[in-house]
Order: sequence, then C-alpha cells, then structure tokens
Amino acid sequence: MDGTQILTLGLGLEAPWILKNQYLDTAVSPHRLDLYVEAERGSLYPCPECGKACQAHDFADKTWRHLNFFQHHCYLHARVPRTKCPDHGVKRIEVPWARPGSDFTLLFEQAAMSLVKEMPVLAVSRQLEISDKRLWRIVHHYVGRMLGELDLSKVVTVGVDETASRRGHRYVTVFLDMQRKREPVIFAVPGCGKDAIQAFSAFLAAHGGDPNNVVEVVCDMSPAFLSGVTEHLPKAEVTVDWFHIVQTFTKRLDEVRKKERREQGHPKSLRWALLKNLDNKNLTPKQLSALQELVADQSATADAWVIKEKLRWIQKAPTPRAARWRITNYLKVMQAAVSEKSLLKPMGKALATLERHADAVVRRWLSGLTNARLEGMNGLFQAARSRARGYRNEANFIAMIYLIGSPVGRLFDQAKST
Repeated sequence: MDGTQILTLGLGLEAPWILKNQYLDTAVSPHRLDLYVEAERGSLYPCPECGKACQAHDFADKTWRHLNFFQHHCYLHARVPRTKCPDHGVKRIEVPWARPGSDFTLLFEQAAMSLVKEMPVLAVSRQLEISDKRLWRIVHHYVGRMLGELDLSKVVTVGVDETASRRGHRYVTVFLDMQRKREPVIFAVPGCGKDAIQAFSAFLAAHGGDPNNVVEVVCDMSPAFLSGVTEHLPKAEVTVDWFHIVQTFTKRLDEVRKKERREQGHPKSLRWALLKNLDNKNLTPKQLSALQELVADQSATADAWVIKEKLRWIQKAPTPRAARWRITNYLKVMQAAVSEKSLLKPMGKALATLERHADAVVRRWLSGLTNARLEGMNGLFQAARSRARGYRNEANFIAMIYLIGSPVGRLFDQAKST
C-alpha cells in the first residue's frame, strides 16, 4: 500500500472522489500538508434535493482544515460541482467529508467537540490553533442540531433552578427531567423567573412534550417561578426543595449575626461555624469553641442558630403527616421565641416563608423528589465556568451546560460513531 492509498483510506474517500495530489510545504510555520481531491472525469453526482444522479454544471474550488498530519497542519482542497437537475435546477452538492457551510472537515469538528467537552474552549482553540470564535461556531452548530433531536414526550416531573452566568446578578435557568438517571438537563435559558418557565413550556411543546402532562415541579420559593408554573404548567403541583428552606434560614441567620455584631463582639471563627452543617462533624476545634461560647452568652445570634438547627427535627419526619405536625409545632414555638427579641426579626421572616409554603414543603415527603441533583450539577457548571474564566455571553455558557449535563453530549458521541 503506497502513501496515496494510506491517505485515501485515512480520509475515507469513496467513488467518485480520489486523492489526486499532495504537497508538504516545510517553508512555512507550522508546516503545511495540502491534499487535493478530485472526482473522476465524467462522474455523475447526486442532486442535493432528490438524490438523482446528474451531470456537473460547473465547479468551485473549496478548502477545508483537516486533522493534523503528525505535527503538520493539513488542508483538504477540492473542486466541488453544482449539479444540473432537470427537476430542481442547479444546486451545489454536499461533500461527504464536511458539512455544508463549514471550513472544517467532519473529523476535525468531531475532534474539536470531544476536546471541548473536557477542556475550556479557549484552551482547545490554542491546542488546535484556530480562533475561539470559530470554535464556538462549531459548538453551537452541533449543540443546536442535537437539541433538535431531543424527545421530551415522556417528561412529567421537572426540577428548576438558576445558576450564575456572570457577576452582577446574571443568571441562567436550568430545567431537569427528574426521571432521567443520566444527563437530566433538558433545557437552559438566560434569565430567571416567569419568562424562563414560559420559554420552557414552549420548548417542551416543540420537542414532543405537553406542558399539561407535567404533574410536579421542584423549585425554590421565588414568586416569579411559582407564578410561571401556575400559568404555563397548569397541571403541575409545586414541591419546594428542602435545600432552599435551609438556605433561607441560613441567610436570615447571617443577617442576625451581622446586626448583633455591630452592637457587641462575637467569638472568632463564628461566621463559618454558623454556616456549616453541624451533623457533618466538619467543624474545626476553633469553630466548635466559638459555637459553645455563643450559646453560653444566650445572644440573639445563638437563638437564631438554634432556630435554624431545629429544622433538622422537621427534616427527619418519617411521614408526610408527621412532617406537617412537626412544621405546625415548630412554627408555634419559634414564632413565640422571635417575638421576644427585635434582633430576631429576620428569623421571623424565614418562619413566615416556611409557613406560607408549608404545603409545598410537605409534598417532598409524598414524591421523594429534591433538587439535590441540580445543586450538584450547578457545581459542575460553575467549575466549567471557573476553568474558562467566564464566558463571553450566556449563549456560550448554555452550550456548555448542554454538553456537560444533557443528552446532547451522548447524542453527539453516537452520531460520531456511526
């Protein structure tokens, strides 16, 4: 087997295409290998519309960047014909080694997409020696194409949460199919709130799903989210994730700490001791000592911390009925406690939030659904964002969310192997 046959096999060329010539230029840096592909003289070509074999009308010279040949850049050149079909007129044919409109071969784009799933786009662009803008165009093409193949006809339970896209309260809302064990992300959209729910409803309908089939939505207590669910997912019950209840109480606890600290000193290492989970037993000796000193002082911050920690009693309820009973009694005792100290006013707001959403919180015991998976995936999204040192726009961040957490990445791998 000579060199031409090896290169022909590597390119995957089939009749009527043949490798006509090759030229290695070592006078430029990086070195460049140019491969010239032609069709055999008198060949017929399939019409892009109907596939009928037609004669060539004329030709145009085209060039594509291919995978490197060892350390050398490789370019593929061909004279691409337009067919003259009696039914559809003159049309440019599609070559088997590249998609229409692309300046790269399919093999080059597949290699680029495989790297993008594992590395920041800027790093991949440096590795491949192309601009990151050109690489992003490849990413958006394949993500968009694979999204078009999503089948959402079986979606009935959904998880919703926002993740930061950049500084300045800029968010992307992410939607999960709670029944998917792998690649649960099914939609992501810039912004948050009611408009995001509306966009999801439209996306669901466009991909074989039915907004009326969604029977449960797991989300936080954002009024905009709740209003959007009521309007655009009318058959869905809302389950408030327990994580967001704890998060609300933790934020209010920190408000109490800050207010009290202006009036009196606090033990060192207290801030992180208050924010950590006591059950995880990961507090340092200094943090444990700070908590003990705080509780001994019977300060407002200590009371607020106790109110937050007593949430665990509710969380450990064995049944929905027990959870409802515990929430009722917890609220009765704690609301009486916060009324005695003005500094505990923020905790009163947290208790009011729990009381207002008690039914949605109890539903967690009925369905067993939580947003824990989405919170974990948010960590992956933010890690990718951190490695990339941020993204130029939300569209790029959303494309990475799909590659990391949705079936898009797997669909691309399947398409690549066929």
